[in-house]
Amino acid sequence: MERWLRWARRIDRVSEWSGRALYWLTLGMVGVGAFNAIARYLDRYTGFGLSSNMWIELQWYLFSLVFLLGAAYTLKYDDHVRVDVLYGRLSRRGKAWINLLGTALFLLPFCAVVLWMSIPFVTNSWAILEGSPDPGGLPRYPIKTVIPLALTLVILQGVSLMIREVAVLRGAEISDVYDEESRPRIG
Repeated sequence: MERWLRWARRIDRVSEWSGRALYWLTLGMVGVGAFNAIARYLDRYTGFGLSSNMWIELQWYLFSLVFLLGAAYTLKYDDHVRVDVLYGRLSRRGKAWINLLGTALFLLPFCAVVLWMSIPFVTNSWAILEGSPDPGGLPRYPIKTVIPLALTLVILQGVSLMIREVAVLRGAEISDVYDEESRPRIG
């Protein structure tokens, strides 16, 4: 089991790295959003022409990156949306079963299907070097490439989650399975 837990830790490091990179993307997104708001205001009164479709689409692209690439990081920290009707009342072992079955039966199959369906979507976008339909907009094919990448990261993080929950079900101590900062809320 220790060998599997080492793999889970490696996956967690990838999710951690991608999540930390999102801090900077989020800051950039806020900066671009602030610039867009100020530029539109200044354009209205000065006619400088600072605002453009490129800046608006850049803000949208940054938001897409934060949302898509943040999914695995969010799953790692158990900060995703959960309907907590019964889950909160379960024992740690019961929660491990819910996490394991939910990941195996819902998360991984859903991500695999969407990943499989996204490949032609992305391939076609690259084949035609798809661009924005708006004048001065950005190319679309690079941002579409992030969809399968994000799904792959979520699948990997789901595998890490399953490894850890199997270890819990086999009797491992929670402190041996999860690092302090990524331990799920179990109370």
